[in-house]
Amino acid sequence: ARDVWPSPWSGRSFFWRLELEILYLAIAAGLVALVFAVLLTVQILKSDPGSEEVQAIGRAIQEGAMAFLSREYRLIAIFVVGMTIILAVFIDLDVLDKVPDTIAGDNEGVPKTAIAYLAGAIGSALAGFIGMTIAVRANTRTTVQAQRGLNSALRIAFNSGTVMGVSVVGIGLIGITVVYWIFKDANIIAGFGFGASSIALFARVGGGIYTKAADVGADLVGKIELGIPEDDPRNPATVADNVGDNVGDVAGMGADLFESYVGSIIATIALAAVGAGALGVDAPIEFDDNLFILPILIAAIGIFASIIGTFMVRTGEGANMGRLLWSLRTGIFGAGILVLIGTAISVTMLDLDFKLFWIVVVGLVAGQIIGTSSEVFTSYEYRFTRNLAETAETGPATVIIGGLGLGMLSTVVPAIVVVVAMWFANDLAGTYGVALAAVGMLSTLGITLATDAYGPVADNAGGIAEQAHLPPEVRERTDALDSLGNTTAATGKGFAIGSAVLTALALMAAYSVVVDNINEAKALEEGVAFVKISFDLSNVDVLMGLFVGSLTPFLFAALTMQAVGRAAMAMVNEVRRQFREIPGLLEGTADADYARAVDISTNGAMKEMVVPGILAVAAPIIVGAILGPEALGGLLIGSIASGFLLAVMMANAGGAWDNAKKYIEAGAHGGKGSEPHSAAVVGDTVGDPFKDTSGPALNILIKLMSIVALVFAPIFL
Repeated sequence: ARDVWPSPWSGRSFFWRLELEILYLAIAAGLVALVFAVLLTVQILKSDPGSEEVQAIGRAIQEGAMAFLSREYRLIAIFVVGMTIILAVFIDLDVLDKVPDTIAGDNEGVPKTAIAYLAGAIGSALAGFIGMTIAVRANTRTTVQAQRGLNSALRIAFNSGTVMGVSVVGIGLIGITVVYWIFKDANIIAGFGFGASSIALFARVGGGIYTKAADVGADLVGKIELGIPEDDPRNPATVADNVGDNVGDVAGMGADLFESYVGSIIATIALAAVGAGALGVDAPIEFDDNLFILPILIAAIGIFASIIGTFMVRTGEGANMGRLLWSLRTGIFGAGILVLIGTAISVTMLDLDFKLFWIVVVGLVAGQIIGTSSEVFTSYEYRFTRNLAETAETGPATVIIGGLGLGMLSTVVPAIVVVVAMWFANDLAGTYGVALAAVGMLSTLGITLATDAYGPVADNAGGIAEQAHLPPEVRERTDALDSLGNTTAATGKGFAIGSAVLTALALMAAYSVVVDNINEAKALEEGVAFVKISFDLSNVDVLMGLFVGSLTPFLFAALTMQAVGRAAMAMVNEVRRQFREIPGLLEGTADADYARAVDISTNGAMKEMVVPGILAVAAPIIVGAILGPEALGGLLIGSIASGFLLAVMMANAGGAWDNAKKYIEAGAHGGKGSEPHSAAVVGDTVGDPFKDTSGPALNILIKLMSIVALVFAPIFL
């Protein structure tokens, strides 16, 4: 029987070739990453956790974060179990008899896609859990180190981010390699990616709603209405805000980038046969062909390069924002160079066309340009954010207008870069090249995620310093790291969004290949002519799907933004109630009820994350089932285009609003407590759900819809 994808059992034996050694290397690289994470964790936990007061604040944050994650994962588990059953019944067992006998093969009664889906979901959840577990322990230790100096504080915070980064790539690479090794079927590997995407979306949306409801509530009442400092212990939402940094910006981000990482590898494996045609390799190729193995090998090289790169991150006392940025860039650029050297050797060793090396170069360079573009538009080292801060002189309305305009303008460079990267990659190796460019872009994720994930730890450290009444210089150091974290977060979001576009496009191409193979088999069975699927814009079905797809990211963003608004309203009312009803709270002679505020954010996030999550999965299934496979292709095209630009706009506008506020707090335009500062706080409040809820979740949305289309392709025919 001929499978949808090339058979692994034809020709040369899989188990006596170089590919087996590469799979061993990939698993070893994943294990090295996890061992490195354990060593860093031990090192972090050995450092001074601080005074009893600092530790008590840390325990409150830790308990709140773990309580939220426990409730969130229990809710997500219901969806995962339900989807596992659906996959087993409709895809693995094919109860609707949609797959022709000539390509169905012998499934041996084993629900392989469902098993792979479950493995991907567990891996994604585990990545988020590990990252958050270390973050809520590193925050107090970063506060303590900030009393001693900037470099030691950066080292603890960065090490905690590195634990997240290397855990994500380690678990991801081990998972994808094992699934590849066991099943040797790209359709089943796609199930692994679907599982990762499911967890990522719910974790990102749920965590984002939680963190921004708490943040907005704390800022509106504390800063604007009462004029008390950020993270002041009198504010009942302070602990919830600090918990939110961990559940949204750490756990959610870990699941998000785990999904991006494995998705790019899956798309490349799925399109290996297409790459063979584009490179002039004789087809059909075996499933253990070097083109299938290459993305796994590049990912393994990236792990070693990222670990080495983390040792290059250092800074001195009194370093300004520019110096701090360059300390992180040194590690990222160093890791990138090592990946390119390793890729050149690998391509030569595997006797592949050297064009593939240049595709990885294109991916890495494109990622750096997109990340740097985000940095330029969001860092107050550059004129865009400084000009935005200046608009605060005339009130919050001009801050909002300026931020929206800045966000829209910031889409130009990423869009052009993605178009050029697609052009080069497709010209060199077809859609396989596009997917491989995404692998290249994410190959150094171990360190790029570390530079992103340390930001919430630094933010928490500043909050703890404020609540524990530590000397002002401690808060100044944590604020420097936090401001840098906002910029690196925007850079990380740029990487994630850029790779999401390339991965989603590659998954869409894989979807068309699967549909063509199934249709060809049906045509042979029925003795009719086979017609390739086409996403021709003159086809009304494609146009209908295109409009629905273009709408979906806006609808998704609207649902998540309004969810934050409703949850924030509940938080604002609770904070106002406590200040009104607890005697002595504003004067600092009574304690706030932090647990009540944490509970409000948790309940709001649990209730509000369900509808956006279901929309992402249901939209492609409904369109494919009702309008057909061509319309579904149109939906994917529309969602990728509009979702990409909307995600960039929201992430960069939010980052710029945040850093414009921090620029004023550093002394510009009257400093803290001035009218421009109040106006900038309003802009930052609007930007919070932009950059931390809706924006980051959009890149998961476009990949999730693409992978749902790929996995469920047979039922649409």
